[in-house]
Amino acid sequence: MNWFETFRAGAEAVRAHRLRSVLTMLGIVIGISSVILTVGLGQGAQDQVRQQISALGSNLLIVSPGSSTDSSGLRGGFGSASTLTLQDATAIGDDSVVPDAARVAPTTSTSTALAAGETNWTSSVVGTTTSWLDVRARDLSAGRFFTEAEVEQAADVVVLGPDTASELFERGSPVGQTVTVDSTPMTVIGVLESSGASSSGTSEDDQAVVPISTAKRLTGTATSSVSTIYVEAASADALTAAYQEINALLLTLHGVGADEADFSISTQDSLVETANSTNETLTVLLGGIAAISLLVGGIGVMNIMLVSVTERVREIGLRKALGATPRVIRRQFLVEASLLGFTGGLVGVLVGVVGAQVLPGLIDQPVSISLVATLGAIGTALALGIGFGVYPASRAARLTPIDALRSE
Repeated sequence: MNWFETFRAGAEAVRAHRLRSVLTMLGIVIGISSVILTVGLGQGAQDQVRQQISALGSNLLIVSPGSSTDSSGLRGGFGSASTLTLQDATAIGDDSVVPDAARVAPTTSTSTALAAGETNWTSSVVGTTTSWLDVRARDLSAGRFFTEAEVEQAADVVVLGPDTASELFERGSPVGQTVTVDSTPMTVIGVLESSGASSSGTSEDDQAVVPISTAKRLTGTATSSVSTIYVEAASADALTAAYQEINALLLTLHGVGADEADFSISTQDSLVETANSTNETLTVLLGGIAAISLLVGGIGVMNIMLVSVTERVREIGLRKALGATPRVIRRQFLVEASLLGFTGGLVGVLVGVVGAQVLPGLIDQPVSISLVATLGAIGTALALGIGFGVYPASRAARLTPIDALRSE
């Protein structure tokens, strides 16, 4: 019996017991579709994180202050100290000191109530310089950004995020309107384009950006401290060099050693790695559950093939009596098992692809179909069919013709 006849005989055997074959493949279908959706959800979450981090700025370095310690010895978390200043930002922006930094944008941030007429909204008020727009890779949907002169004069101007603008002004353009920020009337000169990103749990689209001198006046802060310094590296290749230059500069300016650094510097890569760590853990956990489903499906294939061997003992004996070798018998049962696994894998992939199209609309979470995962799933299903079909096929091949023909 050649390979073509073997495949035809195997397909006829599977087709002869349609319901049993479908139920056998069900475990593999569930397992394969679960693997595809699990990997897709994990990959989609990681892609979403990368997009959000990229939306924060191009080649971005984020310099944050260190932790503070109060009089009772209680230490705060990173960012709780006031160790960064405008002078630090100015030094980082010096080309002769940090040649691999293209732009620098120091910021201060506080949560403040905003009001427009009878409408009020609490948002994050960010004080910064004119370079913020370029460093954070943001665009304007309307109006303009504030100028150097307005920063020097502490002008009462504000640029609203799109979400903030929609909350305060339901109709018409906000540009030219007046917004009260912490009891101070300010003129809206621009509205930011949506970035769809978030940082530290806050939406980048829900904020009001003002000149840093204006923010200092609003909060009554006389010091030059800042909460964060954003630095855009000259290029992606210069990111590491800029990191080292800024780190060495701040250690020198603050008069501390590397072990006593009162600041921290994070890159986009470190942000992505941190944000993805939880996603990867969940993906592995859910993938393990899906693997168990595949194992159960494989056991189902073995079980049904053992039943098939038992039912077809007389057929096996007759074929052996007519000259079929154990190799041919073994090959036929392996082909039947592989057909069950392969078909279950294809159906599982189809279910997974359909689920990837439907799920995002139900759970508001992107699902990315991975070609590697899809091909791997089909290969795994085929391997399961063959692997769990070896024992039943070997058992059928070991039957002696006389015992098989004598069996009832």
